[in-house]
Amino acid sequence: MTVSQARQGNSTSSVLGRRLGAELIRLRNAAGLTQPQAAKVLSASTAKVAKLEGGWVPVRDPDIRALCELYGVRDPGIVGGLLELARVDRERRKAKGWWDDYPIRGVLQEYVALENASTAIKVWQPAFIPGLLQTPQYVLALRKSPITTPAMREQSDEDFVTARITRQQRLSCDAPLLLHTVIYEAVLRNMPGGAETARGQLNHLTAAAGLPNVSIRVFPFGAGTHFGLNGSFNILSFAEPGAMDIVYVEAPFAQRWVEGGEGAAAYDELFTMVAEQSLDERESVSFLHKLRKEL
Repeated sequence: MTVSQARQGNSTSSVLGRRLGAELIRLRNAAGLTQPQAAKVLSASTAKVAKLEGGWVPVRDPDIRALCELYGVRDPGIVGGLLELARVDRERRKAKGWWDDYPIRGVLQEYVALENASTAIKVWQPAFIPGLLQTPQYVLALRKSPITTPAMREQSDEDFVTARITRQQRLSCDAPLLLHTVIYEAVLRNMPGGAETARGQLNHLTAAAGLPNVSIRVFPFGAGTHFGLNGSFNILSFAEPGAMDIVYVEAPFAQRWVEGGEGAAAYDELFTMVAEQSLDERESVSFLHKLRKEL
C-alpha cells in the first residue's frame, strides 16, 4: 500500500493496524462470515468492523478474543500474535518518539517508528549500507552526494546525521533488535566519501558483525544475479517472525508497504534465497577484512 492509499480525508490508517485488519479479514473469510455477523458479536456497528479491518482505529484485546472465538480460532500462537500486534499498534498510535524531534516526514517517519517498535528485521540492500549500520562519516557522505532528495536537504547536516545514528540505539538497548542483513558486494566497493570513509565503514561493519543480535552476510559478484537486485526491502517482525510480518520496499522516488500475508511471505522467501547464495557470516567478515586491506 502506498502512502496516499492510507488516507481518507484527514484520517490516516496505521501500517500495523492495516496488517492486523488484513489478518482479521482473512480469518473472517475463512470462517465464511460477514461483517454484520462480526459486528453482532462485538455489539457494534458494521461500520466499526470496517474501520477495524481497515486499520483506521485501534483494536481492543476483548474484541480480538471475541472475534477469534467467533471465527473458530483456538490456536494460542495465532491469538497471541494478533494480541501482540494490536498492543504494539495501540502503543505506536499514542507514543511520541525521538523521531518527532527531527524533520523526518512521510513514509520514512512511519518506517522509523515501526523500526523502533519491531523485534526483528531482515534487510536486503543492493545499493547502500543499511541505515542501522552506517557510520556518521558515511551518512554525511551520502548527504553530500548527488542522490540527496529535496526532503533530505531540508534537514541540517547535524540533524540528518544525528537522526540516522540515533536509530542504531535499537541494536544495543535492553531488548536489542535482531538484525539479519545481506549486503551486495557492489555496496562495499562503491562507497561515498573516499577511502577514509570506506575504511571506517568497513571497520564498523566488522565490529557490528560481532554483536550476538546482528548477522551480516555479503552477496558476492560471483553468486550471480537474482530478482532482489531490482531494489532493497526490509522485513519487520513485531511478534514471532512469520504471519505478522510487514515489508517495506524502497525504490527511487517511491516507497510502499506490503501488508498481506502472502506478499510478505514472498519477500521472506526471496530473502532466504539471497542469504543462502551469500557468503556465510564467517566468510563475510573475512571478506570485509580483505576489502579493508585493499584500501
